[in-house]
Amino acid sequence: MYQKYWKRILDIVLSGLAILILSPLFAVIAIWIKLDSKGPVLFRQTRIGIHKTTFEILKFRTMKAEAPNNVPTHMFSDSHYWITRAGRILRKASVDELPQLFQIFTGKMSIVGPRPALWNQYDLIEERDRYGANDIRPGLTGWAQVNGRDELPVDVKARYDGEYAAHVTFGMDMKCIWKTVSTVITRKGFSEGSDDGERKKEE
Repeated sequence: MYQKYWKRILDIVLSGLAILILSPLFAVIAIWIKLDSKGPVLFRQTRIGIHKTTFEILKFRTMKAEAPNNVPTHMFSDSHYWITRAGRILRKASVDELPQLFQIFTGKMSIVGPRPALWNQYDLIEERDRYGANDIRPGLTGWAQVNGRDELPVDVKARYDGEYAAHVTFGMDMKCIWKTVSTVITRKGFSEGSDDGERKKEE
């Protein structure tokens, strides 16, 4: 009952309220990004959604406009070269993900679910298939996110996503949200990539 009906209702209500409350902050961030570097306010990237459909995820742009588009940030070499001054602060506070609230409201995402994989993360997509994790909406945060985030190997990350897919309950969602707050504050498991002087253009 919760997964079929109430989870979606909760997503709409909470994301709608958050958008209304945070709209002044969105405006301030948008102006800051435009003043800080050339390029659009929003970063768009093709990701995998429910049932392996694709959609364009939205984030506040935290990197230079010419940065590689289809490489996970934690796999960059010299990632700090690409991150803008405003971007460093936005990423540290994890507010660069907030535009995804609009995608939660419209149904492309959920507040809690597996983080949407890049379209070319074939190994992660395949592993998630084994656990049924591709058959639920991707989330702003998820069980794998609060249990290791970027530090997790692909198979472990997929297994955590599968655990969530098998236990989509109100209690599990609240647990993920609570642990997300702690993870954001401590930045546990977060990686910006290496900084060895080489700029990785392609994965």
